[in-house]
Amino acid sequence: MLIVGAGPVGLSAALFLGRHGIRTLLVEKRSGTSRLPRAPGLQARTMELFRAAGIGADIRALEMGDSHPYFEGGIIRVNTYAEIDDAEVLESPSLDGPGISPERVMGCGQDRYEVVLTEYARQGGCDLRFGTQLESIEQDDQGVTAIARDRETGEVLTVRAKYLIGADGASSTTRDLLGVRREGRGAVFHAMSIYFRAPELENLLKGRKFILCYATAAPGVSMGLSRLHGRDPWLAAPIYFPEKGEGPEDFTDERCVELLRAGAGKADLDVEVMAKVPWEGAQLVAETFRVGRVFLAGDAAHVHPPAGGFGANTGIHDAHNLAWKLAAVLGGTGGPALLDTYDAERRRVGRAMAEQAIIRNRIRHGYADEATRAAMVDDIIITLGYRYISSGILGVEPDAAVLTPALVLDGKPGTRAPHVPLRRDGERISTIDLFWDRFVLLTGSSGTAWTEAAERAAKQTGVPLRNYVIAEDGDLRPDGVDWATAYDVSPGGAVLVRPDAFVAWRSAGAVTDADEMLAGALARASGHRS
Repeated sequence: MLIVGAGPVGLSAALFLGRHGIRTLLVEKRSGTSRLPRAPGLQARTMELFRAAGIGADIRALEMGDSHPYFEGGIIRVNTYAEIDDAEVLESPSLDGPGISPERVMGCGQDRYEVVLTEYARQGGCDLRFGTQLESIEQDDQGVTAIARDRETGEVLTVRAKYLIGADGASSTTRDLLGVRREGRGAVFHAMSIYFRAPELENLLKGRKFILCYATAAPGVSMGLSRLHGRDPWLAAPIYFPEKGEGPEDFTDERCVELLRAGAGKADLDVEVMAKVPWEGAQLVAETFRVGRVFLAGDAAHVHPPAGGFGANTGIHDAHNLAWKLAAVLGGTGGPALLDTYDAERRRVGRAMAEQAIIRNRIRHGYADEATRAAMVDDIIITLGYRYISSGILGVEPDAAVLTPALVLDGKPGTRAPHVPLRRDGERISTIDLFWDRFVLLTGSSGTAWTEAAERAAKQTGVPLRNYVIAEDGDLRPDGVDWATAYDVSPGGAVLVRPDAFVAWRSAGAVTDADEMLAGALARASGHRS
């Protein structure tokens, strides 16, 4: 398996594939992992994925103190940071909750979590080549031939792989070589990320915690401030306007200091500029996420403004959705139709994320009308409550909404399986901990027919299927929450959950043709029947 791009998405793809026993070669044109604390907000769903992969504790250990209060502080706006007592709250997003997920959001820059992802990717058999640029792709019915070049020595690397994942960012070489077009609004603003030290800023802010704080006093710019990553440096991101003749070259260190002092409301603020990175806030989604044996993930597939912090998280979710499917097909337990569901599921989600990011961008910059405000849904719906629609999900209408106005996690096919506390051998776990390497059938004390049907369905389809009976005398014991109620089935019902914790099918109660129904659902969900 060849992966192009060693950012959070490519490294996560290598990690997830390695955990499924798939060895990968990963090429990255940069000389190493990120040195800047970008993409600092890791969603609860993202932490669930790292938890399932067995590295959740290692990622959580990177958190500096308790970052949760920063998320609880929301998005605020001030005239200057010195006027923090007069802050206006723009957004107070819901992001997690003990009844929704066993995990919580956390703040940590990618400069730190990329190091952990790199280590575990290599442990899983990833051959990681930094300083290596993809140059060409050719594919046939059996695989992909790619040519890459070492940027320092000029040495040419020819790679033959079964499949290729392009996770090489917004300016993706993979996407360009495939000739895949993108649709959307294009560039909506330009910004300069300024990483800086300012020891006095803590006192000015009086300990106020927030995801992002906009200051409007800096002349000619709207400047957001964040330290969600948990340590120095601070990050400010003023916006500039190319249509007015402005560009990155205008942001000299001297001007950056002036802007930061104006935003802070303190003319003599001690400021040290550490790094400056220009970037573009754009909304573009690829017309397809798959071309033959090549797949696009992360910013290579969809880009949108950072409002909401959906970027890296959505890309990591892409990687997870794709990894288990590729592993199943390569291992012979998944049929060819399974890979088609990647584009069907993730492109819809990518479009929905991009639209919600645009809505937030308009609200934050003061040009949203009432219709735009009404179209915004809460963050927790976007991060945990989206719905998949594909041939592998049974019981979902083709025109069903990807995002709903309210969070609904009740076991509907296509949604992430509800989190329910359980006891296993005295240990407290979540239903989320049951899903990783194979399909799972959940049944209750009255589901004997389903248990017997599960064994026969696995043999008939050749798809590994693990069955759990949740009952006081079952494999797993309930711990304060009735699982059947949470999944909207009776004690005699059954729920088929995919390795990625999404519900593929469910039966509300007992049926007379359990064998036929379950075998058919498993065949569809695993791609053996379209």
